[in-house]
Amino acid sequence: MVKKIIDSPVGKLTITADKEAIIGLDWGKADALEQQSTPLIAECEKELAAYFAGELKIFTVPIKFKGTPFQEDVWRALTTIPYGKTVSYGFIAKQVGKPKASRAVGGANHNNPISIIVPCHRVIGTTGKLVGFGGGLDAKEYLLKLEGAIFKK
Repeated sequence: MVKKIIDSPVGKLTITADKEAIIGLDWGKADALEQQSTPLIAECEKELAAYFAGELKIFTVPIKFKGTPFQEDVWRALTTIPYGKTVSYGFIAKQVGKPKASRAVGGANHNNPISIIVPCHRVIGTTGKLVGFGGGLDAKEYLLKLEGAIFKK
C-alpha cells in the first residue's frame, strides 16, 4: 500500500493505492513520512487535476472497494450518479434494493473510502439541501458548484 498527500482546491487529499487500484482518497490523513508515488498514484493525481480544472467528468483510474456487501453496493451505486447531478439518500436506497434503508445509505456514504472519485458529494437531502460530507459542507458545495449541480443552501 502506498500513500501520497496532494494539495487540491478543497484542501489536502491523501491518495492510497495498492498494486492494482486506488483504494482510498481521504482528507489529508497520511503521515508525511509514509508518502510515495507510483504510476497509479500519478495517474490519479492527473485525473484529479483535470477534474478540478473542469476538464474531466468521468474518472477512469481503477478503484477497489473494501467494505461490507451493503457498503460496496452503495459505493457502486454512487458511481452511477452523473456529473453535475444530485440524488437523495432514498434514491440510492431504492437503487440498491433497500428502499427503507436511507439512514444506512447515509452511513455507507459517510464511510466511502474513495471520496470525489466515488461521488458521495452528489448525494443530498430529500429537500435538496446539503447534508453531511467527510470533507465538510464547504468542500461539498465547492464540488457541486464545480460540476454545475443544483442544490439548496
